[in-house]
Order: sequence, then structure tokens, then C-alpha cells
Amino acid sequence: MTRVRFHKVDVDGLGVFYREAGDRSKPTILLLHGFPSAGHMFRDLIPALADTFHLVAPDLPGFGQTDLRPHGDFTYSFDNLAKVIDRFTEVIGLTRFAIYVFDYGAPTGFRIASWHPDRITGIISQNGNAYEEGLSEGWNPIRDYWNEPSQANRDVLKAFLAPETTIWQYTHGVPDVTLVSPDGHSLDNYYLTRDGAADAQLDLFGDYKSNLALYPEFQKYFRTNKPRFLAVWGRNDPFFLPPGAEAFKRDIPNADIRFFDTGHFALETHCDEIATAIKGVFAAGE
Repeated sequence: MTRVRFHKVDVDGLGVFYREAGDRSKPTILLLHGFPSAGHMFRDLIPALADTFHLVAPDLPGFGQTDLRPHGDFTYSFDNLAKVIDRFTEVIGLTRFAIYVFDYGAPTGFRIASWHPDRITGIISQNGNAYEEGLSEGWNPIRDYWNEPSQANRDVLKAFLAPETTIWQYTHGVPDVTLVSPDGHSLDNYYLTRDGAADAQLDLFGDYKSNLALYPEFQKYFRTNKPRFLAVWGRNDPFFLPPGAEAFKRDIPNADIRFFDTGHFALETHCDEIATAIKGVFAAGE
């Protein structure tokens, strides 16, 4: 059951690609990736967990192998990403599951959790933020675009889509960069070159402000439901700071917060440690 299978399913007219492994009778974890990656970021974690869990890792709309609709045919907003993934879980028959959220996967997954708290068995956050203090100054150019959505400010953000920026996201804050496989950032950079990808990503940069507006709602969900919670955080992340991880304990006092000496893409260097932490917290089931 540790074999990984690859599927594409129709979700109300949108083809959603996903990876799946493990026995469906075991606890399910829905793995939600971030920018600029796709479900392939879990390529090492899935086999490490598949003996204990049922794993499902979809590519978000516009990412990876999931359909990239032309700009204008699909509105690239975080509400729409969450609606598609929410519907995806229903299409493939997931009724109860934990969510593993990273980067963009966090506002996607937290929306789904707040919509359906009865479906969520727990949360694993790998640099998946829900608090203002978790945002670094690296967000300033994107904030400028929120405040003034001019073409000039939009054009500035194209630097985030450059190949060298993707590599930097993978390697910044990593003490030993020889541990970072080039496979991940090379594939991400390929996906970013597709027709329409840049506009989709720039739209999402602009819409990220909607996530900050929902932080109080996400935090209310945490306080009200107190889901089992594990943070596995790269402490050297240039975008999401350690105070953002610690902040979860304000609303979920029993949250388990763990830091690793690495950067944004913590799975690239600490997959074994993260897998061990997940098994320790979640293997017993609900």
C-alpha cells in the first residue's frame, strides 16, 4: 500500500490532478502545497507515511498537472482555490481527514476547515500562516500591490516568478544546500513558464490580502474547535516567521510547535523528521 498512484478527476469541469497512497481505511491526510510548487513537493513524505495513513495530494488549480484555465476563464482567487479543493474532496469521497497545509495551502485548507469543522480531524502546518506576526518584510512588494493595484506594482511582482527566485526560495536559510534536490525547483520553474501561468500567479499575489481579512475567522475556528495541531516550521523561512507558528498556541493551547533549522521548503531537508513528528501526533487516529 506504499505505492503512489496518480489520478486526474473532473471537478465540475476542471481537471484536478492528485497523488494518492495508503489504505483508505486508515486516517486520511489531505496534503495541500504552496507557491510555486505542486503535489510533487510531497514526493518523499507520501511514501514515508503511506504505511500509517491514507494520503491525498491534489495540485491546486493553475498549479502542477491540474488544469490551468486561461486568464479570464477562471478567477484565480483563494476563495476559488478552496472551493475547487473542497468540492474535490467530495468528488473522491473524503468525509473525514486531517489537512497538511503549506504556504498557499494554508488559506486554502483553513477555509475548508472553517466551512466544515466536522470533517477535519487535525491540522499539520508547515510554514502555513494565519497570524499577522507571521508575515515578514518580504511581503512588502506584494502589500504595495494590494494598496495600489497598478500595472507598475504588478510588474514588480514578476520578479517572484523568475527562475532564480524559485531556486532562492528552496535554498535560502538552508545550512547545507547540498541536501536540496534540484528536481523540485526545476519542475516548479517549468510550470511557471506555461502560457497563462504568470497572470494566474500575479492574480493570486493580489488576492492574498483576502487571506489576511479572514485571519480572525480562521482564529475563531481554532479557538472554537481546538483541532489537534502540529506545526513543523522551517525557522529560517524568509516569508513566514517563527512568531506565526507560536501564535497558534494562543487559540489552540495544546498545539505542538516544532522548529527545524531550514528554510521555506522544510520537506526538502527534514522530511524524515517531519514524518516522524506526524506519526507521533496523528498515528493514533482521532
